[in-house]
Amino acid sequence: MLNRRNFLNKAALATGALLVGPNITKAASLFSSSVKLTILHTNDVHSRIDAFPMDGGQYQGLGGVAARSYLINAIRREEENVLLLDAGDIFQGTPYFNVFKGEPELKAMSAMAYDGGTIGNHDFDAGMENLAMQLNKHARFPILIANYDFAGTPMESNYQPYKIIKKGGLKIGLFGLGIELKGLVADSLYGNTKYLEPIAVANKTAGLLKDKGCDMIICLSHLGYQYANEKVSDVALAKETQHIDLIIGGHTHTFLEAPVSVKNKLGEDVVINQVGYAGIMLGRLDYIFESGKKKKMINSTPLRVTKISD
Repeated sequence: MLNRRNFLNKAALATGALLVGPNITKAASLFSSSVKLTILHTNDVHSRIDAFPMDGGQYQGLGGVAARSYLINAIRREEENVLLLDAGDIFQGTPYFNVFKGEPELKAMSAMAYDGGTIGNHDFDAGMENLAMQLNKHARFPILIANYDFAGTPMESNYQPYKIIKKGGLKIGLFGLGIELKGLVADSLYGNTKYLEPIAVANKTAGLLKDKGCDMIICLSHLGYQYANEKVSDVALAKETQHIDLIIGGHTHTFLEAPVSVKNKLGEDVVINQVGYAGIMLGRLDYIFESGKKKKMINSTPLRVTKISD
C-alpha cells in the first residue's frame, strides 16, 4: 500500500495517460479473437456529491459526481464491455445526506448507470426504513447482499443475493457481502436484520454462480481489506473460499497502489482491489477472455477523479 499523497500522484499520471491515448485498447488488439471486459469501481463514497473544495486541503478539487461521470463516459466511449460497481457506504459524510437521506447519491449512481452495488454499515445511518425507501424510489441498479437476511424487514424486497450480468457473450456473476452490524450500527437502525457468516455464504454463492456457468465471479465486499485480529476481511475471504475471481472491497478506506493477488483454497489467484474513499479515485481493471474463456488481467489503473477541461 502507498500513503495517500503518493498514491494520488501516481494515479494522476494514470488518468492523464488514459485521456491522452487509448494505449490499453491498442494492447488489447493483440487478442483479436478475445473479449475484453473493463471493470470500473468505487467504494466508501460517503455522500461526496461535490468535489472537495479548493481550500488548500490534501484532496482539494478531487471527487464529485460530475468528474466521475465524465471519466466513466470517456471510458465507455473507448470500451465496448464496461461494468460499473460499488462496494458500499454510499451514504453519510456530507450535508447532502443529513438533509436528503440518500436520494441524491442514488439518483447520481443511477444516472451513471451503475451495474450493481452492495451495502455498507453507514447505509443504515438513517434507519432501515429510510434505506429501503430510498432504494425503492431512486436506485435503478441492484443492491446485492448475500449474508444479510432481511426477511420480515422493510428491506425484504429491495435487494438481491446475487445477479448474473451478460457482457460481450460473457456471464459475469456478482454478489455482495456486508460486515457484521452489531457494534458498528445502533440496533434500532438495522432492526431484525440477521448477519450470516460471510465465508460460508461466499462459498455457497460462488459455487452456485459457478454451476450457473459464470465465466467470472465478482464479490462486492464491505468486510474491510485486512485486520490484525481474527475479524473476517477480504484477504481472509480470498484464502478461505473457492471460485471467486475478484473481490472489490470497501469499509477500510484502503488505497491500494495495485490489486493484491491471494491464493484461494484451490491454489488459484483471487484479485483484491480497493480505491480509498470519498470518490476521489475510480478503480479500473481490464481483463481479456481468450478462446475457451480463459481470463487474464491485462491492466490495473487507479484513476484520479478530477475535473478535466474540454
